Amino acid sequence: MPPHKWTDESRDASCYYDDSAGTANRFRRNSSSSNGSGSGDRTDDEADDEREAFCSGERPLIRSSAGAEDTDGCGLMKTRHIFGLMGFLGFGVVYAMRVNLSVAIVAMVNQTAIPHSNSSVIDADTCPMPAPGGNGSAPIPIREGEFVWDEATQGLVLGSFFYGYVITQVPGGRMAELYGGKRIYGYGVLITALFTLLTPLAAHWDLPLLVLVRVLEGMGEGVTYPAMHAMLAQWIPPLERNKFAAVVYAGSNIGTVISMPLTGWLCSLDFLGGWPSAFYIFGLLGILWFGCWMYLVYDKPRDHPRISCAERDYIERSLQAQRLMEEPDLEEEPDIEEECDQQENRVRLRRPVEAEGIPWRSLLTSVPLWAILLTQCGQGWAFYTQLTELPTYMSNILHFDIQSNALLNAVPYLTAWFVGIACSALADWMLARRYISLINSYKLWNTVASVVPSLGLIGIIYVGCDWVWVTFMLAGVGSFGGAVYAGNQMNHIALSPKYAGTMYGITNSAANICGFLAPYVIGLIINHRETLTQWHVVFWLAAGLNIAGNFIYLIFASAEEQSWSKGTPRRHAVQRSQRA
Repeated sequence: MPPHKWTDESRDASCYYDDSAGTANRFRRNSSSSNGSGSGDRTDDEADDEREAFCSGERPLIRSSAGAEDTDGCGLMKTRHIFGLMGFLGFGVVYAMRVNLSVAIVAMVNQTAIPHSNSSVIDADTCPMPAPGGNGSAPIPIREGEFVWDEATQGLVLGSFFYGYVITQVPGGRMAELYGGKRIYGYGVLITALFTLLTPLAAHWDLPLLVLVRVLEGMGEGVTYPAMHAMLAQWIPPLERNKFAAVVYAGSNIGTVISMPLTGWLCSLDFLGGWPSAFYIFGLLGILWFGCWMYLVYDKPRDHPRISCAERDYIERSLQAQRLMEEPDLEEEPDIEEECDQQENRVRLRRPVEAEGIPWRSLLTSVPLWAILLTQCGQGWAFYTQLTELPTYMSNILHFDIQSNALLNAVPYLTAWFVGIACSALADWMLARRYISLINSYKLWNTVASVVPSLGLIGIIYVGCDWVWVTFMLAGVGSFGGAVYAGNQMNHIALSPKYAGTMYGITNSAANICGFLAPYVIGLIINHRETLTQWHVVFWLAAGLNIAGNFIYLIFASAEEQSWSKGTPRRHAVQRSQRA
């Protein structure tokens, strides 16, 4: 019999997480130090042979006991799948509330009242006005808006959301780690919804008040991604994370796909005043979602009153296997299935563990974390260039009416959703078959997510006024940005499962600084000159930053848990005493 430490789960994890001599050496040390196993005299070669035999072949890497998790229940959705669905819908709602202003601002602003310099140059360096329906636009007259905001002011309004968004990233991740992600994520969406409802009133009242409301809305939404990252580390088995995160975070794509054309359609109506209706409808949806989330979702599997023992066993044993691989000195947890049937043990398992302080110095000087941060900054700049500024480009350069404009801008997010799920499923399949190491998987898909969409932005420059090719560059080539979920997005959990929320808050905060820098810088570049030449500068800048960030990631990224994440011997002693 192999030593007790060599459970199927821990040996499976060894095959997946570290296919190197270091792993075999760790297991040999575990083998020689196991008590009562009768295997202390096993040679290193025997240990290597057993591990090689186990890791070869096609078998699931992490399984539940006797397949119980796959057969338990009445054929309904698993509890973690309900959590994933609600997370997906939450991101859909918050992104709908985030991006509707990008479309609505076209209807809010009186473009003809904005002064333009050197109109003769503009006429020579813009696309010709199409015949009715010639570029997919319907012969619907565009009603001029009520606000006279130039490009710089529009950039300030569009970017103000991100001033608040970056402030709450790190606090949101840390609060989710300490107090659980359920309330942090839920209240973040609720706050976003409340201030979305106030947006039309603030816009009519005063421009500074509108900016303030958007800042507060951003503060509410800023906690959502770090809180979800912390919850994924608690709820999702390691070999399901790429696919699961792709589905959950792809809610942002679906929210964009729904919000953009729906906002464009609402802006063309007289219902509730036209453009204000987009803010009222999505705000009310956010409040409705909040009620469902608070009832259906819990912070951890052990806290959920309706989860089956088999599913809880499967999740916690999978996560335990990962911890045993990364910290072989830890003792195994007591049998979860036995505890699950005893109410007093369920209460004992919920006992809070004293939170450890964050090793800020080590975390902020971590080179792999900086690699993630810089590539996310490049991707963020390109993403927000497309998210906040392309509706204006489509309207002022390609001359799309607001409905066609919104529909065309939504298509790339739909294709990115499909591509993201497909790439994540392929990434998990390649990892499960051990065709690629974890770090090389991160680097491969991050390169796909950075370089290919950048080529699409550059392609827009060369296709000029051909709206068919512009659509292809955005929806076809640009869709590979969805591969980011199998790229750097899960890298935080690999570096430190314990501080994943805080780390994601740091990197996402830095990346979303681009959310307000990009519109502001683009406004300065355009500066009353709505020409192809000025917009080409915008696209070259976005593509260059994206590719440069990926280059840094390829050099410095890592998939190994960092030493400062593994804790101290004192922590291990405390854990053992608590189990006793």
